[in-house]
Amino acid sequence: MSEVGAAQAADQPEISFDGDPLALERQVCFALAVASRSVIALYRPLLEPLGLTHPQYLVMLALWQRTPRSVKELSAVLQLDAGTLSPLLKRLEAAGLLVRQRDAGDERALAVTLTERGTALREQALRIPEAVVRRLGMSLAELQHLHESLTRVIAAANAGDPDSGERP
Repeated sequence: MSEVGAAQAADQPEISFDGDPLALERQVCFALAVASRSVIALYRPLLEPLGLTHPQYLVMLALWQRTPRSVKELSAVLQLDAGTLSPLLKRLEAAGLLVRQRDAGDERALAVTLTERGTALREQALRIPEAVVRRLGMSLAELQHLHESLTRVIAAANAGDPDSGERP
């Protein structure tokens, strides 16, 4: 092992499993998948009156934070590829919540801007975070800690394997 490899190995905690390392209930991916489905299901009845699906809600959150945004920027912020984002934008545009038009500063870029109706929808959406926190029955501090942990998981997963130089 090279000196660099030895130094990297020293930085890594030793990994040892008690019991079956392939037990379903011990898998991080399983817990994340079930948690994701369960939490998104909590949003469904809250978003229905707004006429939004959960993915559309995420787009609107990004635009309520700042508008206009380029499609490329939205893609990066939401971590969605263009093939997934484009149909969401088309549906939101058809609902009259946003408009897509060529960016005056860069004709190659498509700018996404909220309409008055899209901006006004934010007022109705303000009740959603509190309702979700109540339904989860966890403290705000617990949820903020969970968010920080998940953000680290996302960053680590996106970083890939430092030994291979490749992303997963």
